[in-house]
Amino acid sequence: MVLALLPEICLLAGAVLALISGSFLPRRRQWVSRLIAVAALLATAVTAAVALPGPPTTVFDGSYAVDGATGIARLVLALSALLVIGLGVDELAGGKQESETYAMLLLSTTGAVLLAGADDLLVLAVAFLLTSIPLYGLVGLARTPAAAEATMKTYLLGALSGITLLLGVTVLFGVAATTTYAGLAERLPAAPVAAVALGVVAVAAGLLFEAGAVPLHAWVPDAAQGAATTAAAFLTTVPKLGALVALYRFVEVLPGEVAWPLLVAVLAVVTMTVGNLAAFAQDDPRRLLGWSTVSQVGYLLVPVAVAGRSDLALPSLLLYLAAYAVTNLGAFAVVAAVPGVRELAGYAGLAAARPWLGGALLVSLLGLLGTPPTAVFVGKLTVAAAAWDGGSAWLALAVLANTLLSLFYYLRWIGPTFRRRSAATDDGAATAPPRPWAAGAAVAAGAAGLALGLGAGVAWTLLDVTLIR
Repeated sequence: MVLALLPEICLLAGAVLALISGSFLPRRRQWVSRLIAVAALLATAVTAAVALPGPPTTVFDGSYAVDGATGIARLVLALSALLVIGLGVDELAGGKQESETYAMLLLSTTGAVLLAGADDLLVLAVAFLLTSIPLYGLVGLARTPAAAEATMKTYLLGALSGITLLLGVTVLFGVAATTTYAGLAERLPAAPVAAVALGVVAVAAGLLFEAGAVPLHAWVPDAAQGAATTAAAFLTTVPKLGALVALYRFVEVLPGEVAWPLLVAVLAVVTMTVGNLAAFAQDDPRRLLGWSTVSQVGYLLVPVAVAGRSDLALPSLLLYLAAYAVTNLGAFAVVAAVPGVRELAGYAGLAAARPWLGGALLVSLLGLLGTPPTAVFVGKLTVAAAAWDGGSAWLALAVLANTLLSLFYYLRWIGPTFRRRSAATDDGAATAPPRPWAAGAAVAAGAAGLALGLGAGVAWTLLDVTLIR
């Protein structure tokens, strides 16, 4: 059992050690906590990769699944958190809460991993809390009025969602007399449909908050805009990955008497459309990325809507999650590299002055749009294929329509980046010296996004082998 949970143990041990070390070290040596966090994430990634070829199993009496989906989620989450730390080094180094930030990042990542592997409603509830509670602290660390407002909104919605999720767990346990997914799959078909529907909607509401989907999405753009860049990059990426895999596992065991596929499909379309429409008017790049995150969650809900009806659903979800993670973090890394620029017009001339940084931003934004040969293009293609294969062709068309809809606001950012800077402009991304760690993370993320897109065929084959074993 210990070996099966070694990646989770590495994350938790890293969080505890980072917090303890930061409590005793002077501020000038808080970098030790950073090294501990990086070592824990590397150990998690390595142990997760080593465990991937192993046979699927469950631990703790079937309450936690150690299978291909959990293994890939472990790997992607660890590497995503590692990239977040990389883009945040310049912002966090020497700060008052440096070690606490690393500890909260690791704790929330641990919760996201547990969400991805949860095979029991009680484990799901604990994982939800472990993912959410550190987020409230991360958003509020900026100590600004905007961060305080974002923290309050995130906390209130999170608390409401957590209570709703626990209500759903209680109802489902009441009608099925079990909390394991295997037991639910066996007993829910014979349970009262109204009670099952209530429990399903309540549990799904908690996971939709964590994912940032409509109708519990309002905290995402506020937190992305008000929080520190490191926290904004993290909260728009890592919790989403764990929550969407958790939602997929949950809906897979639901009985056919409950019309959950239609519910998830409608939420997917509404989420992607609301996110895209709201992003049109945004001039703050971080708020724009917040609304972009909402729209991306809508696309990611598409394979969830056809779970159990298409063999493409799970691999397309996992591939898209990996693609979204590296692409979204690449965009935030560029924002972190020039932190003083809070308007899209401020990026004028960036490509000419900082070609590598401008290129990384171009790759990230075209990736979020979904153009070849980026990784998100393959992700959108596969989720659309899964929807078509699952008998929901209209969902595939919705993905295409919303992709075209999103073209406008991504071009609003790309345009200034490749436009010549006005001689009257004395400040902006083109003149501000970029932060080296964040710029390096942006270039690395852009290269990884292109590599994953170009090597998508190999990645898909590996996914198939890992999930079928």
